[in-house]
Amino acid sequence: MKTEQPYRTCPGGRIVSRSELPEILEDLRESGLKIVFTNGCFDLLHPGHVKLLEKAKSLGDRLIVALNSDESVRRLKGEGRPINPFAHRSQVIASVCWVDFVTAFEEDTPFEIIREVKPDILVKGGDWSSDRIVGKDLVEKRGGQVYAIEFEEGYSTTSIIDRIRNLDL
Repeated sequence: MKTEQPYRTCPGGRIVSRSELPEILEDLRESGLKIVFTNGCFDLLHPGHVKLLEKAKSLGDRLIVALNSDESVRRLKGEGRPINPFAHRSQVIASVCWVDFVTAFEEDTPFEIIREVKPDILVKGGDWSSDRIVGKDLVEKRGGQVYAIEFEEGYSTTSIIDRIRNLDL
């Protein structure tokens, strides 16, 4: 008889405004919890993103994911992006078990929100070299750690979009 795997409970994260973060962060710090932060467009969620989020969460107690706003994605990635608006991207990211909080940032880089959050741990995908990780100096100056999580080969939102656009329908 085959034993079925039990379903894992997945409470999901909370989508919060940037103005709500200071109070949330104060509560987390008072509880002595280690705060992990990552950011990105997360336009089309793929296995590479999921692995990044899982590994990021394993480094601390609470994972905050800051998503580029739609305007920020457009400035960085060009017209036609994002594929999914912030409301959809944030809902999908918040549904990932390892994510505790999702918020938005309007700037082209996460520097200001990293300065505001003051994470204990800053995480980016391995496609970012250590010297290119925005906010690295801020986090390390406070005694925090910065990690470039190994990149999952074969997963890139841009390459997935390109493959879809090149389909002969």
